[in-house]
This record gives sequence, structure tokens and C-alpha cells, in this order.
Amino acid sequence: MLDGAIVARGLHVLGVVLWIGGVAFVTTVLLPAVARMKDPEDRVAFFEEIERAFAWQARGTTLLVGLSGFYLVGIWDLWDRFAQVSYFWMHAMVAVWAVFTVMLFVAEPLFLHRWFLTRSKRDPEGTFRLIQRMHRILLAVSLLTVIAAVAGTHGGFLG
Repeated sequence: MLDGAIVARGLHVLGVVLWIGGVAFVTTVLLPAVARMKDPEDRVAFFEEIERAFAWQARGTTLLVGLSGFYLVGIWDLWDRFAQVSYFWMHAMVAVWAVFTVMLFVAEPLFLHRWFLTRSKRDPEGTFRLIQRMHRILLAVSLLTVIAAVAGTHGGFLG
């Protein structure tokens, strides 16, 4: 018999791997390759094209991670952990998920995409550097959260 928690945990980890792995690919492979393009306007346009396709994967995986994560907290009744400092990594997971969810589902469709396009017409070099910086920061915070969450789930921060 298949346990719902086992399925949810598997889907949760799969979602994180695809989502943060995708962010890592964009940040460490795609953006450096795009940076080598000669024409600054082409950089932003090409990146926008690729990012638009990846956005659907990112939206789907963040949705999967959020649903499976909240399901696990609910069925295991882990809500009290959010009141304990030793479970800071749970706050970090929710915070990273919330930032990406707001970016992907609210900010990007409502105004961020237009803002970047408008800014890139004025300053394509600066806009591309900003995109790179934002991705590096989001990736670093995400990876630190993954490390903390794995250590935390294995008792690494329980004193």
C-alpha cells in the first residue's frame, strides 16, 4: 500500500530538484553563455525567450513544492515547528518558496516583465547585469536553504 506522505515527500523533493536545479542552470550556464553574446539588446531578448519557456516549469514545480510541503506539514502536524528557532530552516523553505511564488505568479505577469523590457531599451547592459545579480542572489539563498533543510530534517540543528 502506498503511503500519501511518502508520495508527497517524493514529489516535494522532485519539485525542489527541478525548480532549484533549473535556477542553477539558468544562473551558472545560460546567463554566462548569453553574456558572451556581442549585442546587448540580443542578450536581453534571447534571455527573455528562454526564461519565458522555463517560467512554466518553474511555476509548475513551485506549485508542486508548495502543495506537497503544506500537505506534509498538515498531515504530520508540524505547525508548532514554526514557533521554534531550531527549525529556522522551515521558515527559510517557506520564505524561498514565497519569494519565487510571488515573482512567478504575481510580479512577473503584472509588472516585472514589462519593467525589465522597458529598462532594457534604456540600458541593456545594466539590465542584463541586474538579471545576473538577482539570479545569483536567489540561487545562493536557495542552495543555502536546501543545505539547511537537509541538515535540519536529519537532526542537524536540534540542540
